[in-house]
Amino acid sequence: MPSAYYQPLEPQASDDNDERWAIEDDDEQSCGQGGRSSQYQHQHTRCYPQLLATGDQLPSMGMAPRLRSAWSCRRSYSIMLLLIVICVCFVGYFFVSPQSSGQGNDGGAEDANGIYEPHNGKGKRRHIKLILGMEKIPQDHPFKATISKRNHGRIHGTNGHALDEPLHICSESPEDRRVYIQDKPRSAYAQLPVIYFVTPTYPRREQIPELKRLAYTLLHVPRLYWLVANDQERCDTFLDTLLSGFGIPYAHMASPMPSEFRKSKPAPRGVANRRAALQWLHQQNITNGVLYFGDDDNTYDLRLFSEIRQTQRVSMFPVGLIAEYAVSVPVVRDGKVVAFLDSWVAGRRWPVDMAGFAVSLAYMSQYPNVNMPYKPGYEEDLFLRSIGLRIDQIEPKGANCTEILVWHTQTKNKKSAVVRLESEFLDGRSNLGALFRSLKLMGVASASDSEGPVATISKNGKSKSHSFFLS
Repeated sequence: MPSAYYQPLEPQASDDNDERWAIEDDDEQSCGQGGRSSQYQHQHTRCYPQLLATGDQLPSMGMAPRLRSAWSCRRSYSIMLLLIVICVCFVGYFFVSPQSSGQGNDGGAEDANGIYEPHNGKGKRRHIKLILGMEKIPQDHPFKATISKRNHGRIHGTNGHALDEPLHICSESPEDRRVYIQDKPRSAYAQLPVIYFVTPTYPRREQIPELKRLAYTLLHVPRLYWLVANDQERCDTFLDTLLSGFGIPYAHMASPMPSEFRKSKPAPRGVANRRAALQWLHQQNITNGVLYFGDDDNTYDLRLFSEIRQTQRVSMFPVGLIAEYAVSVPVVRDGKVVAFLDSWVAGRRWPVDMAGFAVSLAYMSQYPNVNMPYKPGYEEDLFLRSIGLRIDQIEPKGANCTEILVWHTQTKNKKSAVVRLESEFLDGRSNLGALFRSLKLMGVASASDSEGPVATISKNGKSKSHSFFLS
């Protein structure tokens, strides 16, 4: 039996054991090699758990090398098998993903779930640790939300996963009912590529007037298909009627933001809408034409549509009224994009506004895993990464990015107004009943018997009671 007073066994120089001890060199440091004699008993016991479990005696000092050698061989085979499995995982991660096939990033680390950690070189390693359970996932880490979403059957990654969105079409009309467009018959434009104009929108009191303003711009654009995605659980029948009345080919879909993101600050507004439009294009198997993301509060020069229509891969152009610089623009030298001017870089490879680029659907169709993750501020960047864009592929528009053809105009949103106006006076005796019913459908204003400021109705500069005019 070993004793606490025995000294640790020193490796002997012999032909039989040289190779075995060379393999075991690392193990000996943890099993008492070169340590104090009192520590050896503890380490010697820890190195033979299988003997303790069966009640057998521990090996004597003279037998330690042979038994340890056999155990270490089995352990070495296990370690080698584990290393092979890890190597296979690394090969799949780094070489099968779209990033490694010419779609990788040069500005930071990004994993398969759209978690991007710019310029620290640790993003991929941390992602692997999170998957293997080697690092605890913080409660507020976006990876936690990604796992939750996967459990609900949705995929949010930029790489390795295609979109799998639930798609709810409210109404759709592929027919172009415009007879003349810009003083020419509709048939004169039959050979032009179609522009698929994606507009994310959400219920608010400015929604309908802004959509109307945009629609009267799009009425002048031939060969355009309008994809309107509304951030609402149910279909809006008023919006259905509105879109149908313009005569522009359109598809109206309900695309609510997932509930777990609604309380985020900032919330990824518009992502669910654009993802729904991408899913619609995928389901329709549309691989010709041009994709453009156009918000309902922007201002568009009609020349923009003529320029982006011939996009071969990805075209880019300046956007006015963006943040501190009041402009976001590619830097162009000798007709090529070489850099970007934007007041908020934040590690983004593509620091551009959503309205500042257009994508050829023929080019995008080469990337089945096109995606736009729920990451506020990085939607454009991660979308362009998912289609493998390289800077030498960008086509500058707007006279080599010297003209602004789209402006990021914004309306200050306010809550829907509530006016105190008795319901008994909102009948057919005046126009106010029909007007307020329409305003309520549009989300602009509503009348109440008990809430809001009392509606002032006046004549000749003097206000009177509601009953004076309406009863």
